[in-house]
Amino acid sequence: MNPVLADSVRLTDTGVYILDRREFPFQRNWVMCGTAEDVARAIEDLVTQSSGPYFATLYAMVLAAREASGLRPHAARAYLEQAGTRLIRARSTNNHLRKAVHAVLSTAAGSGDDLVASALAGAEAGDALYRARCRALGTYTADLLPFEGGVLTHCWADLYLVETVSAAQHMGKRLRFFCTETRPYLQGARLTAETLAEMGVETTLITDGMGAAVLQSGEVDALVTAADRVTMDGHVVNKVGTLGLAVAASAFNVPFHALVQAPDQDVLTGADVPIEYRPGDEVLHTLGHRTASDKVRGLYPAFDVTPPRFVTTIVTDRGPFEPHRIAEYYEEGEPNQ
Repeated sequence: MNPVLADSVRLTDTGVYILDRREFPFQRNWVMCGTAEDVARAIEDLVTQSSGPYFATLYAMVLAAREASGLRPHAARAYLEQAGTRLIRARSTNNHLRKAVHAVLSTAAGSGDDLVASALAGAEAGDALYRARCRALGTYTADLLPFEGGVLTHCWADLYLVETVSAAQHMGKRLRFFCTETRPYLQGARLTAETLAEMGVETTLITDGMGAAVLQSGEVDALVTAADRVTMDGHVVNKVGTLGLAVAASAFNVPFHALVQAPDQDVLTGADVPIEYRPGDEVLHTLGHRTASDKVRGLYPAFDVTPPRFVTTIVTDRGPFEPHRIAEYYEEGEPNQ
């Protein structure tokens, strides 16, 4: 199976192996991270994106437990917490890393082999829970899509997208997808389009600048993207470019469904979310080739914030919510972990 669809993060006795999504599908290489710090740097360097950093963080925390196994319990705990803080900082806009760290810290205890075993138990539980929530989210999303029609997506939604397509196929729905290329790393062209094609879905690639025209054409029945974070008042934070597509979708009466496992109780509105700015030099290159002269500078806000008025539905593992009702997700009292 295409490794993007399988496990793109693997824990071994020697470290954590991460599929290098910067090179996929042209090359299928794995980056070996021997320490938790190595994993943090791999996340910062975009070796993995979307759901990948969550799984990488889970198993990086196991590496941290191995590193701290010779310490006394109190010192080992402090070491794990420090490693967790470093990993969260590697992708600050997306709060899934914080949840991954919490999953391991909630079980890790003691020292030596006990510490490593308890950390691994937390990582495996966090892994299983995330996948189960993605399956639920995918089913709810598939329910919202037409029996036959076009879907526009942006960037790489990973398991959210895979589970949505799998559920739609199980329902007998016949969907075709339009994928934005997603500059400057082309996640849509290399990851999303490749994955959909391998799942047997009719897939059309468009450049980032074509989204509004395709929405205007009448060929698209829904805009569907992941969300790196959703605030308690319904703002959607996702890969830069999502805002422009959402505004265009609203203008042409195309529903926008944003997928996230849960809103973040710690952020009330979009202004509370730290937006990662990557080096501007990155937009001056594509796949290692410079696309602009040395006379210009680049600017790269990696995420943008879509106001709730441009969002039709926020789909979670507990079902779909209108943006202004997203706080109802927590009516069951689940803590924001």
